[in-house]
Amino acid sequence: MRVSRDGRSWRIGTAADVAWIAGHTTAGVSVTTAIPPIFDGYATTYQTEQVTAAAYEQALVEDLRRHTPEQPWWLAYLDTGAHDVVFPHAPRVLLYWNWPYVLVEAGPEQALTWRTGGHLRAARGALPDLFFPADRSWLVSALWDDTWTCVGAPDALIRTLERDPLANARRVRPDEDALPPGLTRE
Repeated sequence: MRVSRDGRSWRIGTAADVAWIAGHTTAGVSVTTAIPPIFDGYATTYQTEQVTAAAYEQALVEDLRRHTPEQPWWLAYLDTGAHDVVFPHAPRVLLYWNWPYVLVEAGPEQALTWRTGGHLRAARGALPDLFFPADRSWLVSALWDDTWTCVGAPDALIRTLERDPLANARRVRPDEDALPPGLTRE
């Protein structure tokens, strides 16, 4: 299926496009609750109070872009019934605990601009709830009730995120509690 936006046609993803994630995460408090245990490195990241949402998201996406050859990105928007999924009439794919996501093949520019509000992180930005490049070399996922984001990626990308003060990333082990210091669980 395809949908239109910005004068272009965009492909809507199917369960086959996220089969590598679905059923490959583990319930709990570790980063592997959001990210399958298949990457060289893992991190959590979140926007601090000293950084605007736009600066944080721009830095995160730019770090990801620098480590990714030119290719489409899959953007996924969680349908909670009250949050902006960008394409409200598109079919959903199920991930994690059968949560419905709208999955669309687009790119980094759309990741930064498509969502305009009406979601859990609306006051803090517009990024999709989950996104990854077509080659699956990394995965960024913010679970529904978390105020931080989990990343699985090659070590070089994790090191870049750790060095970027705007990205505010902290490396975690796959079996470690993913909760960033200073934050609390809802």
